[in-house]
Amino acid sequence: MLSGAASKLEILLVEDNPGDIRLIVETLEEGRKDYNISVAKDGEEALNFLLKRKNFEQAPVPDIILLDLKLPRKDGIEVLKEIKENDGLKAIPVIVLTSSSADSDMASAYKNHANCYITKPIDLDKFVVTIQAIENFWFTIIKTSKSK
Repeated sequence: MLSGAASKLEILLVEDNPGDIRLIVETLEEGRKDYNISVAKDGEEALNFLLKRKNFEQAPVPDIILLDLKLPRKDGIEVLKEIKENDGLKAIPVIVLTSSSADSDMASAYKNHANCYITKPIDLDKFVVTIQAIENFWFTIIKTSKSK
C-alpha cells in the first residue's frame, strides 16, 4: 500500500466522462475498501484541487493520480506538465488513463514524466480488467516515498 496500512489511499481521478467515472469508481470500490476517491472533471478543477485553490483548500494530497488526456478547460498534458514542474506535487505517481492510442499523445505523456500510459479499452469487460490491474499493481505492489 502506498501510504501506510492504517490510512486510506488517496486517489485523484481526473476524468470528464460520467460513464468512465462511474465504472472506475465502482470497480475500485468492489476491490479494496480503503480508498478515498476524489474526482476532478476538468483540468482546471484538477489543478485547483492539487494546489488547494478556490473551494479545495482542505483537499487531501493524493497518493496517486489517474489522469485522462482529453479534458475540457485544460487538457491532460497541460495538467501533467504543471504537476511534474511543481516541487510539492512531482513525486505523486501519475497514471495516464485515456482513450487515445495516438503515438504522439503517448510520447508527450512520457516526455512530461507520466509514470505510465494506459489506453482505455472500448470493451466493458476489458475496461474492468484494466482497472483491476491498475489497482493490483499501482495500489498494492508499488511503494512510494509518501507516508502518513
